[in-house]
Amino acid sequence: MLKRKKMKLRIPRLDLEQQLLKIRNKTTTQEALLEEVQRIFQKTDQRDEEILDNIQNGTPINFNDFDPDLLERDRIFHIDQIYSICVDYRLRFLDSKFFKAEIPYEALIKIKEEEKLHGTQLKGFKIVAPATLFKLENADDPLLFAPIGNDYYYLLHKWGKDLHPLRKLMMWPFKTLENFILLLLLVSFVTALLVPEGLFTKNQSTTEFFMIFFFIFKWFAGLAIFYGFKMGKNFSTDIWNSKFYNA
Repeated sequence: MLKRKKMKLRIPRLDLEQQLLKIRNKTTTQEALLEEVQRIFQKTDQRDEEILDNIQNGTPINFNDFDPDLLERDRIFHIDQIYSICVDYRLRFLDSKFFKAEIPYEALIKIKEEEKLHGTQLKGFKIVAPATLFKLENADDPLLFAPIGNDYYYLLHKWGKDLHPLRKLMMWPFKTLENFILLLLLVSFVTALLVPEGLFTKNQSTTEFFMIFFFIFKWFAGLAIFYGFKMGKNFSTDIWNSKFYNA
């Protein structure tokens, strides 16, 4: 006798993507869907342009309506702390409209996230960066801040490369007048030591050494004053929030 083969009924597996497409096609057309997506992108682009315009051309303000309970303590800084880092590393703390480098898109995303979180529109942006990154009027690690109020600022975003690890040491002489004079004294003293003994007299005394040191110091100080006046340079304690190039 012949054995009958058992027939197995195979039910095709459900393709969720196809089912989702069927539901979508019943409620909207492809053209309407593309138009809606386009409107979403236009709305996003418009908000990006508004934020960018606010950064580049915004009016300075001293307060933003942050929700205090949602602020991260590690990102809140007082003006005195910002002053300290600007002076130590010879940086500027200026309105964002003076910033001439490109604002990264990540900064815009961060601003929109904070605006959504706090239910407000942020304004009055400020940036900490080297003077070379600002469009300064003639008279490598930016930090973007928004004012909270009462001289407190909220760090929104950081981008770019970190500063050189020796920048603080290299900028120490230009921090204050006292630091610069100490540098001149040190350089003058070392230079006086390099002057061959007996160049002016056969037996150089201590008094004569200090006379040479004094004249060398006057020479270095004169060059420094000439260069400073010619280039319009000033010390970090005076220029940290100056919008002028020759400062």
